[in-house]
Amino acid sequence: MAQALRPNTVGSLFATDHRSHPLQDTLLAVTAVLGVTAFVSAMFHDLHLLSSWAGLIGIITGAVGQFVSETTRERFALVVSLGAAAVGFFLGMAHGGLFGGVIG
Repeated sequence: MAQALRPNTVGSLFATDHRSHPLQDTLLAVTAVLGVTAFVSAMFHDLHLLSSWAGLIGIITGAVGQFVSETTRERFALVVSLGAAAVGFFLGMAHGGLFGGVIG
């Protein structure tokens, strides 16, 4: 009867402990949106301002999300989103940086 002692976690997407985590889910959503934005806009040379700033903010929100995350599923999605934000940030920096020649 070992299956009677294990909780069923198939139905929940992020909260494997069956509790709501509004702060962690919000940080995850923000990091995912910023990561995708930074990654996609980094493929275009002229969008380096968008990709570098979205990547930088995505890295910061992802780091805060990792610090306060409570479940493995949240951490996994945060790492993937954080990686996309970091790639977008670094490519945006390589294409022109945060200020794009406005300063300096």
